[in-house]
Amino acid sequence: MGLAAARQLLAEGAHVVITGRDKTRLDAAADDLRGTTIPTDRVTAIPADQGVAGTSDRVVAVAGDAASLADLDTLVATVRDRFGRLDVVFANAGVAAFEPAEQTSEAEFDRVVDINFKGVFFTVQKLSPLLSDGAAVVINASWTIQRGLAGASVYAATKAAVHNLTHTFAAELAPRRIRVNSVSPGYIETPMFHDNVTPEAHAAVVAAVPAGRIGTAEDVAAAVAFLASEEASYINGQDLIIDGGLVTAGAPV
Repeated sequence: MGLAAARQLLAEGAHVVITGRDKTRLDAAADDLRGTTIPTDRVTAIPADQGVAGTSDRVVAVAGDAASLADLDTLVATVRDRFGRLDVVFANAGVAAFEPAEQTSEAEFDRVVDINFKGVFFTVQKLSPLLSDGAAVVINASWTIQRGLAGASVYAATKAAVHNLTHTFAAELAPRRIRVNSVSPGYIETPMFHDNVTPEAHAAVVAAVPAGRIGTAEDVAAAVAFLASEEASYINGQDLIIDGGLVTAGAPV
């Protein structure tokens, strides 16, 4: 979902900075993004005094773990040196973990909380000084904050936590007119989804979703781009559910 959001924002004229733990996959994603076609009427330039030569390199990749404050400091320094400011942050760090609560180890609990909650909290905290007045932050939550899912106790709790951060950060950053919203994707066709479901479960999900399909990363990216845009300038502290109707009208999964 992060790659799709970066591609959407890039196509709309933004410079993008992406980050991730796996440098090989990160570099491949950056190369993919550099092939994105940008309409000429969407091209914008970062002022020369902010250290970017024209618009020749609109994609920057910074390897790092969102749960590592040292890695986040490196990310902040890179953004400051290259661009000087941020207009949009999509806090997308997350891992899935599905097992019964009674079988969850302390190590697994800490791993999920470190990435899904700590990583998102400190990503926004450390990047906030670089946010321009009137900027937008979008946090990736989950449909599981609205509806119980057996086996997702730790995962869902971390997503509820970052959803709550949406309200808190919106209040704290309000003096700078910075908007903070979240998106709550339902079942989305991502590698994380496929790694955690069987073909039978996949078919059951499709049958349960009123839209009759599983969502795509591009569905989420469009919502992120909207919340980051001027069209959403009066939307703040809210959550946008992108689930094909699963939460409100779907069958139990």
